[in-house]
Amino acid sequence: MDNRCKFWLPKKKRFCANVPLSPSLFCGNHTPRSNSQWIPCPIDPSHSVLEENLEGHLRRCPLLKQVESLTHEPFYQKGINAGQEEDQQEIEAVGSERVEDSALPDEPKSGEFNYILSEMKRTVYSMSLRDFYKLVEKIESVHKSICKDICESYKVPEACGMWINREVDRKLPFQEKHVMQQVSILGNMEEVGVIKSSVAKERADCDDGNGFPVRDDCDYDNGVPAVVEFGAGRGYLTQMLADCYGIKRVFLVERKSYKLKADRSLRQKERLILQRLRIDIEDLNLNAVGTLRGGPYIAIGKHLCGPATDLTLRCCLGEQSNQSNGGGSVNPNLRGLAIATCCHHLCQWKHYINKKYILDLGITKEEFHVIIWFTSWAVDADHGTDLPDVTDCGFHLESIEKKQCDGDNGVEDVVRNMKSVERAALGFMCKQIIDMGRLMWMKEHGLEAQFVKYVPSTVSPENHLLIAKSTKLS
Repeated sequence: MDNRCKFWLPKKKRFCANVPLSPSLFCGNHTPRSNSQWIPCPIDPSHSVLEENLEGHLRRCPLLKQVESLTHEPFYQKGINAGQEEDQQEIEAVGSERVEDSALPDEPKSGEFNYILSEMKRTVYSMSLRDFYKLVEKIESVHKSICKDICESYKVPEACGMWINREVDRKLPFQEKHVMQQVSILGNMEEVGVIKSSVAKERADCDDGNGFPVRDDCDYDNGVPAVVEFGAGRGYLTQMLADCYGIKRVFLVERKSYKLKADRSLRQKERLILQRLRIDIEDLNLNAVGTLRGGPYIAIGKHLCGPATDLTLRCCLGEQSNQSNGGGSVNPNLRGLAIATCCHHLCQWKHYINKKYILDLGITKEEFHVIIWFTSWAVDADHGTDLPDVTDCGFHLESIEKKQCDGDNGVEDVVRNMKSVERAALGFMCKQIIDMGRLMWMKEHGLEAQFVKYVPSTVSPENHLLIAKSTKLS
């Protein structure tokens, strides 16, 4: 007993059996250490390491080989899609007259995102009720002026019948809420002409059920471009697209490793070419992917969290994707795009795709970060039933104005006393303002774009879709 670690294990009801480190009473696992001794791993900041062990950890970090191999890939270009903290558009928009607001702090440095969220929460709660009232009034006014034409567009295309009727391989995971979302994403793509149901019908007429053509004149690839799924995860959105629309070239972009991926099922499809790119969208030069270079493609993404939507848009339509076209504003290879957005509370000013649009609306950079904090309120309400239409504004201001008259309640008390449905509606307004900036940017870059509500909030509160097609398809 004297030669054992003195850390008590409550579940096992005994002391740790490891040998203590001299002169400590505890083993290496249980020696008390302050938080200052732990630092983020430079290779993978998602985990931490003791500062004293950093040198040895860097030689055996599990992600070391992956990072080293990635840096030698021609499509890897560090930060190519990241954007800039202060870009030229912002400088031109603001000019020499910078909007000042004493209630909001200076912008934290890039990379301190957790600090931004906590600081914005403290900042909002420290605002005067009058300043908070003015900020909410600005949000509602902006939303009313730019978010008038968001329509409901829940589509169930005939081509997806095999998934709707559960006629797919039983080994494939089937969750109704995810199938409903994927079906509607594809239905909206078909509606605007990015994909064609005739291709699926031709495939059904030509296929013998096992992936082999029954006629010599069948051409599956006729008019069907490649598909690049960003933030692909396990890849089941692409799985449905390949099952129902005959896509034959697939690129799955995902920085994390997943089990139970759709890759095995996709690779079993006759004549389908699959390539998984394990890379952060921020560092992906899509124009340098050799097997895709010069060919037409469709970009898709389901629930691209926070800035991943902005990174994807910049990857597909940014300057680097147009270099082969002489620097023009339209990427000739992008035929269409469908992105279901989500997690707007993770957005950052540096990555946001349309800073000029936000500034032109009278929203400052500091207010933008307050707005992204407000977006987290969108999930406050019970989504068992549909939320009231957020375009029906005014109740927030009346609620807050009443609190002003009741006494000296601060902003924190006002927020706490707001109904969850009121906070959710304000959160959705902020989410839609952010997405409308993205929509305008897509239109400015030569796409015919729409922003729709593609499933009811009872299916998912993250139910908005950016959908666009190239004018070449018109």
